[in-house]
Amino acid sequence: MTRTFLDSGVLIAAARGDDPLSERALEIVKDRERVFVSNLFVRLEILPKALFYQRKGEVVFYRSYFDLVRIWVDPNRGFFEEVEGVASRFGLAALDALNVTSALIAGADELVITERPTRPIHRVSGLSVKTIHL
Repeated sequence: MTRTFLDSGVLIAAARGDDPLSERALEIVKDRERVFVSNLFVRLEILPKALFYQRKGEVVFYRSYFDLVRIWVDPNRGFFEEVEGVASRFGLAALDALNVTSALIAGADELVITERPTRPIHRVSGLSVKTIHL
């Protein structure tokens, strides 16, 4: 089983189904050989807006996905110190640093994102960073 952390862009693409990346994202979500890892930051990034805009299909999709998540990273006091170190070491934006640190703490094998290979998140070491970007 591959421990996989999906960023919000991958989940949005999978939920909406109208993006060129949607098919790739859905393949990953449906892969039964994966154990999904996440944190509350991803949930906060996507679920409230879907609820606000009453995108019922997206809400159902996100809730179903979050029910599949088996490893939730708990942000404690030491967590944020670690996030700051990861952000500084790799030059990451705040949410990317939160997600990378969560993936590392959970022992994820891979972090799947939608960002181009030229983005700073691809500098991360300690886990495989894969993009579904075309």
